[in-house]
Formats: sequence, structure tokens, C-alpha cells
Amino acid sequence: MELADSVWSMKDTLELDMVINHVIKLTKQHKYSLVNSNAYIFHPSTSIVQISFSRTYVSFVNKVTADQLWSGVTSVSNAGKKRGRGRSVKKRLDLNRGQRLGVGKSEMVFPGLTGPAMTGKKILEVYQPKKDESAEAASAQKKVPERKRRFPKIPALLRGYSGRKFPGTSIGPPDPINDYVFNGFDSKVLEYKIVNHMTGNLGRKARISALVVTGNGNGLAGFAVAKAATGKAALRKAKNMAAQRLQYFERYQNHTVFHNFAVTESKTTIFVQKKPAGHGVVAHRVIKTMCELIGIKDLYAKTEGQTGIIQNVTKAFFKGLMEQETHQQLADRMQLNVVEYRPEMENVPIPVAKPSQGFSRPDPVKEEAFDFNNLYYKDGRIPLKKYVDPDLQFKLPSTLRYFLNQHKHRNQRHARYLRHVHGLEPSPEEVKFRQKPLK
Repeated sequence: MELADSVWSMKDTLELDMVINHVIKLTKQHKYSLVNSNAYIFHPSTSIVQISFSRTYVSFVNKVTADQLWSGVTSVSNAGKKRGRGRSVKKRLDLNRGQRLGVGKSEMVFPGLTGPAMTGKKILEVYQPKKDESAEAASAQKKVPERKRRFPKIPALLRGYSGRKFPGTSIGPPDPINDYVFNGFDSKVLEYKIVNHMTGNLGRKARISALVVTGNGNGLAGFAVAKAATGKAALRKAKNMAAQRLQYFERYQNHTVFHNFAVTESKTTIFVQKKPAGHGVVAHRVIKTMCELIGIKDLYAKTEGQTGIIQNVTKAFFKGLMEQETHQQLADRMQLNVVEYRPEMENVPIPVAKPSQGFSRPDPVKEEAFDFNNLYYKDGRIPLKKYVDPDLQFKLPSTLRYFLNQHKHRNQRHARYLRHVHGLEPSPEEVKFRQKPLK
């Protein structure tokens, strides 16, 4: 212990650097080994003496503790809690979880820190273990179990309109009624919200309101709104109520509506257009969901006004489908034959329906009164279609410059095709040879 006493006696008079130099000299004289830079560990033949020097650093890291840092991230003030803040506050994490202190990527072994300092009487030096030893150490280390998800991950095809929220998700077919089972039916949530009303003894009372539509994808569908104290009860109640309010809608060739129409509910207006097969449904996401459950595959719908009130959008679309007129009903009302013109059939008139009386009226009709595209718009109001000049792009200066640059390449695609057909197109090697400069 003479070494330690001599060092500590000099600590009061010498500066820190002088003390370190003195320790190194004493280490050489007494044949000690210096292992750690922050804590000087000496291993004589009889005993182990550890001498450490403490330095005082004044910085942000020393002033603030880890608990104070975490509280600044995870805590919310009392006033904030009253205002509803803190719902998405992050949780405290263990940053050292799954880590071995003192072990890096190279897995160097430092005697006295990450491994034994001596083996018998032999003092070990810093070394890098072989791959076999590091693999054994890794296997010996316990695997950190992965943190379980609080909510299981939902597949992309089963998600709703946004995130983990109910609107747009499927809740299955309605519950059976006695012996009748709703085979082939599916129900989807269109709206899910919290509503409040004031009571005399309980004050403000909150409930869950759910709007659910159900259908079999073959023209049969219905919707209902239900309220309950819990969300699960509200969804089940709305689903079963919708199953008791089913309506059947006629579809043209089982893929689209019979004609264009416009319908208004409160301050929400929907313009629906008939589309050919393969067009798809281009509409409000709520209308898309209803079309999927009804069985409409091709449609275009433009929603105007208050598009965010889901109940008005649902009521308006169901109202428009109920009020549409089939081709047979149109032929009986007008006492005229109904024919269809298709471009793929060279616009040859194809009979669709004829009057049930067996004859049509002989008096002529005006062309304007029987414009089928605008026949079902009420009060003579039709959608405004702004005129777009088809030659507008050809009148721009940039377009003229483009055509002048491309003028030299005209007909070259067809000419190259003919050269390939007749075997006159040169090979790539010949093309490279032709591109070489003449000597």
C-alpha cells in the first residue's frame, strides 16, 4: 500500500497532470500494469490497488437528471390534462434494453471491464475474440422479447377510410332472424361518432351513433342509424335495423343505373351519370361503399354542397335509386319504342323496350323534350358543361415549336416498320459502322 499512500500524499500539492505522470513512473518502477484510463488499476503480485481521480464537469448533462429529461417529454401539466392534452403522450423507454455495456461492433475485450483481468497470475491484454467465441457469447445472451403490439395490425384490404377508425370497415352479415340466415350479405360502417344530449338528472350524457349499410351485392340493400351507450352495441343495433329495411334496386344489365339523374337531400346534391361496363365507380367514398353492397359496378357521381354530412349523402343516393325509371316504364309512359345506340355496334339502333300495349303513338315528338341524357333532371335544370376549345392546344406558340421540331420525323415509324417487313433494316453493327466518320 506504499504506492497508494505516496500518490495520495502528492495529490494535494501537484496538479492533476503531474499526478498522472508520477503514477506512470511508479508503475514502471514497481512493474504494475495500467488497465483503464479513467480508473488506474494496479495488479502487484500480492494485492490489487485501484486509484481513481474524479473531475467535476459543469454542463447540461450534469445539471439535469434522466428522470427530469423523461418528465419533460412524457408529462402534461394539470391545466393541459383538463383541456384534453396528453392523449398521445409518448411512454418512457428503456434505452439500454437489449444492449451489453462495453460491447461494440468489433466486440473487443477489455480486461477488467468486459472480461476477467487475470487468468491465474497472468495479466491479460486487450484482444479481439475469434468468431467462435463471439458467437457463443451472443447465443449465451438472452434474447430480448419483442414488444407485443397493443392492437394487432390490420391488413390493408380490411382497413377503413382512415387509420384504425370504424368508417369504411366491414362488420359482417346481420344476425339471423329466427331460422332465416343472411347468406351473402355484408355490412359496412359509414359513420361512427359520439353524440351528446342534456338530461335533467345526469346532465350531459354521451352515446355512440353509428350509420351502417348492408347488402348482398345483387340489388338488395338497406341502411339504418342506431345509438347506444357502447360502440359495439350501436354497431350491432344499426346492422340489424338495416337488415329489416332492405330495398331492391333495378340495375341496367346488372352493372349500372338506367339513366342520369340528380337528387337533393337538405343541402347535399348528387349528380349521377350512367357509364359503360369497365368504367368503374368514380364517386364519393361513401357512395363507393354503397355501390359495392348494392352491386353497381360502373358509375360516375358528383357530390356538391355539404359533402361531409354522411347521412344526407346516404339518404340522397338511396332516394335517387328508388326514383329511377326502367326502360320498360319509360316505354309505357311515353308510348314509344326505346332503342340504344352503341359505338361498338356501329350505332345501329338496338331495341331495348317497347310499349306493353303493343303499339306506339303516331304523333311526332320534339327532339328537345326527349333528350335521354337530360330527361330526368328536375325543374329543367341540367348540369353545366363548360365548352373547351378542342384546338386550344394547337394555338399555343409552344405547340407550334414542337410540331416544327418533330416535322422531320414524320412517317419514320411506319417506314421503319416496312423496312423490317421487307428485310431492308440494317443491323446494329452496320448502323454503328455507318456512324463512324469518314477518313
